[in-house]
Amino acid sequence: MNDAPAVLTKRPASALRVRPAVWRRRAKEGLKYVVATVGVLIAITPYLYMVVQSLAPWSEVDRRLIPSELTLRSYEWLLQGSRTVAPKPWFRALLNSALVTASSTVLMVVSALVVAYALSRLRFRGQKAIYNVILFQMFYPAIIILVPTFLIVRALGLYNTYWGMIVPKAVNLWAIFMYTSFFKSIQQEIIDAARIDGLSELGIVFRVVLPMSVPITAVITLFLFMERWSELLWDLIVIQEESLMTLNVLIATMSGPYGNYPGGLYAASVILTLPILILFLLFSKYFRQGFQLVLK
Repeated sequence: MNDAPAVLTKRPASALRVRPAVWRRRAKEGLKYVVATVGVLIAITPYLYMVVQSLAPWSEVDRRLIPSELTLRSYEWLLQGSRTVAPKPWFRALLNSALVTASSTVLMVVSALVVAYALSRLRFRGQKAIYNVILFQMFYPAIIILVPTFLIVRALGLYNTYWGMIVPKAVNLWAIFMYTSFFKSIQQEIIDAARIDGLSELGIVFRVVLPMSVPITAVITLFLFMERWSELLWDLIVIQEESLMTLNVLIATMSGPYGNYPGGLYAASVILTLPILILFLLFSKYFRQGFQLVLK
């Protein structure tokens, strides 16, 4: 019996080009992941090094990349007031940072909400001029108004007080700009309906507009918190009393008598970063949503 002749079918040229196209696409995706991974590793390596060295025995700090054991001695030494050298109120400084940052952040968010609502939803004489001044002021380096601000604070009797650190940071122009841009996208019918229901303008801000602005508020709040938490120059100028110093200022003074205690420096730096990390993890969902709104 003769076998039936095999039927040979020729694949179309488009089918032959599919596999190389798929491989090129996969290669591009793989390259993106590699570049992203390398970028992340470069970004987090200094932080990981800081954390590891803060947990290393003092005899191995900055001497071994990976310590032979992990210990909390640096943190214990720090939180007990560094009794072995020039005692400092580290725990008090941490509380000062939390108090000043929380107060300033709340004031910045509330003031930005009110001002942005007025600029985007109310009509009054000089509205555009005020908005243009805010935009113009955003391009000014903060160092330019540092001396005038200090003179005003001293004249008001706020020098070397908590209020001297909080009040000058109660308004943030960037937050006003972000809220103003977002509020302009809210439908006017919603605002009008709230007014018909008898809400005042402040009631509309906090009972209608604010609940609609949760994602963008999360982004603004986190950035404002990070900015105020890491503030050094202003706090260093306006505060002289050690019991009022923030953690940033106290760390800045460690280079002298604390030069032989790098473990304590690393531990203080890790503690300084923890609140920002915790806030980001808690509000990461709203943070991502807010960034999507900002990038639209």
